[in-house]
Amino acid sequence: MAAATLTGTRAKANQTLGGTGPAFDVKASWGTVTVDAATEDGDIFKVCKVPAGSTVIGGWILSGDGDTGIEALDIDIGWAANGVDAADPDGLGNLGTWTGDASKTSPTGNTFWLQGVLQTVGPKTFTAETTIQLETNTEAATGAAMEVTVVVLYLYNAS
Repeated sequence: MAAATLTGTRAKANQTLGGTGPAFDVKASWGTVTVDAATEDGDIFKVCKVPAGSTVIGGWILSGDGDTGIEALDIDIGWAANGVDAADPDGLGNLGTWTGDASKTSPTGNTFWLQGVLQTVGPKTFTAETTIQLETNTEAATGAAMEVTVVVLYLYNAS
């Protein structure tokens, strides 16, 4: 099967975006997508959008365990091209293998903080409306469908 692009409800074209109001008030964009058991390299999951003028300052990902055998599932988070910024599939996190193993910070699945440019250069400002997306790099060894929720925290017109 060829790689696919799937768009979650909160990433669709007519979805209302937050983002107006005073600068430096923290806003949030979020979305949940279903990553099915048969995800493969190159699959893209459009999760949510941030409005033009937003400066992403952080966020997180929560999901179940999408690889129930020997873990191989590798999904990154970044953004789609927006007419100004080029696409960067791991701009918010090159997350490596998703283990789904219980830990002190993730008792029943995967929990990741947004990383990428936020760690290396600091907050990321988007001058155009931008879709935040997940991209599969390596399929699961023993796939299981999972819900993945992404929360993106941003400031609006903070520059």
